[in-house]
Amino acid sequence: MRAARAWHLLTATVALVALVLQLVLVVKGGRVLSEAYPPSLGDRLLRFVAYFTVESNLLVLVTTARLARDPAHDGPWWRVVRIDAVTGIAVTGLVHWFLLRPLLHLDGADLVADRLLHVVVPVLSVVGWLLFGPRPRVDWSACLRALAWPVGWVVVILVSGGWTGWYPYPFLDHRLHGWGHVVVVCAAITALFVVVLAAQGEYDRRRAPRPVTGS
Repeated sequence: MRAARAWHLLTATVALVALVLQLVLVVKGGRVLSEAYPPSLGDRLLRFVAYFTVESNLLVLVTTARLARDPAHDGPWWRVVRIDAVTGIAVTGLVHWFLLRPLLHLDGADLVADRLLHVVVPVLSVVGWLLFGPRPRVDWSACLRALAWPVGWVVVILVSGGWTGWYPYPFLDHRLHGWGHVVVVCAAITALFVVVLAAQGEYDRRRAPRPVTGS
């Protein structure tokens, strides 16, 4: 289990560094996406925790920190949180790479934080799950419950965005491309989430249980 503990600890440490760095930049008025003119500190902090990227990295931090202590940890709700962490961070990396990366023009510490949150943590998390699990943990009951977070996030963001005029990602802003575009993108990302969940379940079912005592 020593290799599993070491990997989970590394992942948790990188996620913590990434989140703290991004939070410091937000407090200092650093750019997030294309916000060239940051709002007040209170609004910046609220927006910080509203990003799916930040929430998925937080889930990774919490779950990998726990697994660094006990790589075989289990429980009904723990399975849901762990599935959300792995699936959410995988979707974060994919959506960022294909939809958001072309829109960003960052440098310095902003670029470092962006790469840690959107590339390094997703890679460490997914590779760690592939290698060390723990498994078996993915069943359809847990997967269905895991969908509550991303679906709920979309609903909250769209409702609050209609009220405040702020959306964390440009593809959710109906003023740019219309509601039809928003609906299509949301449906596509939801489908991606389901595909990643299904892939997790299939991989989890076919692979041998992990971790192995004494490994």
